[in-house]
Order: sequence, then C-alpha cells, then structure tokens
Amino acid sequence: MAYAISSMNKVILIGRLGGDPELKYTPNGTAQAKLNLATSERWKDNDGKNQEKTEWHRIITWRRQAEFAGEWLKKGQLVCVEGKLQTRSWEQDGEKKYMTEIVADNITMLGSKGDSGGKSPDSAPNTENSPDESKEMEDEDDDLPF
Repeated sequence: MAYAISSMNKVILIGRLGGDPELKYTPNGTAQAKLNLATSERWKDNDGKNQEKTEWHRIITWRRQAEFAGEWLKKGQLVCVEGKLQTRSWEQDGEKKYMTEIVADNITMLGSKGDSGGKSPDSAPNTENSPDESKEMEDEDDDLPF
C-alpha cells in the first residue's frame, strides 16, 4: 500500500552565520535563539566575470536547540539548518507587514574545529525540537517582527 504526501514544509540550508546567535528567555523561562544565515551562489556571467549573490535568512529556534546555538555557534561559522518556513504578519503604522523565517528543528555545525571556536562538536547535545514547539511559543514571543 502506497501513501501519497499531500504537502511538505521542509527547508535545508547550508551557510555561514552573519553574527552570534541572539539568545533570550521568555517570561516562563523557555529559551529562544535568533540567527541570521547567509547563503551564496557564484557563477560566471556572459562576459566571463565572476558574480556572486548572497541571500540572508532569518532563523528562529527554541528550547534545547536555542541553548545549543547560544553556547556553540559563533559569527562566520558554517552550519546546516533544517526546519520549516513560517510567515508571520503584524500591523505597523496602519500597514500590514509580513516576515518569512525558518523555524529550525536541527542545526548542525560543519567545518573544522577552528570554525567552532575551539570547542569540540563531538560533545554537543542532541538538540532537536518537537514539531509543535513553534506553535506553542507564538503567544510567548514578543510583538517585534524579528
């Protein structure tokens, strides 16, 4: 018996962190981390000149994954982020604004030990979030759009 997938929201990105993670705690003590991730593509144009385009991605993660990010991840580090897309909206000056971000289920450090600030990734904890954590945390997040 075969099952058809009716939909899927899955994102996998490999890139470099644009800054150290912003770790904070909600009023009830739940850890939240926000990160900016740069992904770049390179190509040669019709004139043979090297071109590069960088995309910036806003990443948010919760609980143990957030604590892991705050302790282990640093600006410039190469990481793999797995998660899902989530779009939020809010009113600002009478205008509706939107933001799409990646809710990370798993963040994996890539590269050499030098990329991780000298800490060994071998001792990093298992940091996967449960699938419903972002839904649970929406009411606890601040009113800021980022």
